[in-house]
Amino acid sequence: MNDVLFAFLLTLFAGLATGIGGAVVLFTRQNNMKFLSLALGFSAGVMIFISFVEIFDKAKESLEYEYGEGSGFLFASIAFFVGVALTAMIDKLLPHHEDKEGHDGAGIDVKPLERTGIMSALAITIHNFPEGFVTFMAAMHDPALGVVIAAAIAIHNIPEGIAISAPIYYATGSKKKAILLSFGSGLTEPLGALAAYFLLYQVLSEGLFGIIFAGVGGMMVFISFHQLLPAAHKYGEHHHIMKSLFAGMIVMAISLVVLH
Repeated sequence: MNDVLFAFLLTLFAGLATGIGGAVVLFTRQNNMKFLSLALGFSAGVMIFISFVEIFDKAKESLEYEYGEGSGFLFASIAFFVGVALTAMIDKLLPHHEDKEGHDGAGIDVKPLERTGIMSALAITIHNFPEGFVTFMAAMHDPALGVVIAAAIAIHNIPEGIAISAPIYYATGSKKKAILLSFGSGLTEPLGALAAYFLLYQVLSEGLFGIIFAGVGGMMVFISFHQLLPAAHKYGEHHHIMKSLFAGMIVMAISLVVLH
């Protein structure tokens, strides 16, 4: 039972880091357009890099283990684009408002930004669930390995929290709502740990894990290109946004080096 509690606490620590990233909005003003554009660009870099470098690769490995090398890559690719299509459908179903009706006093296009934050939260929430599963299982197998994985996941969860909180805060003016949504997204990691203990440990196959992971990668890439980057360009200069984009990728690369 002590091992189970330790593994669960590690997963909780990693998940709460998403909320810590979300708390960045406490230190900025709502009319700080430069910070908004940089935060959106940084978040896009985080999500694009982790999707192609970590999430898709892990999905492919799991599917290749289950179905063989050629079929594994094929199924991972299909699941990736299903994730893209599913997110596009969700985006289309969410209410869209004309720009003239959505601006606040600071010139912020409120409704599209809020939708971006909600979509980011959805993708990151789904992404965090299997992360919690992986962290828990690793800690149960080898506590030292669990600590390393939890620390690395916590590092890259911080900028993911920014991807949720920045657009929500700038759209609504509510720091409380932005932070709570970030923390709520992070709490799916300990939920993943509970699922690992009570349910998925018995039924989750490598193939199902790979399909879920690849689909989440597609969701995050769609959100980055369709929402985060266009919103960043609306409020900032292109060369600054590109710097923040690659800064987000570098942060994720460092966290993955620590992980491996």
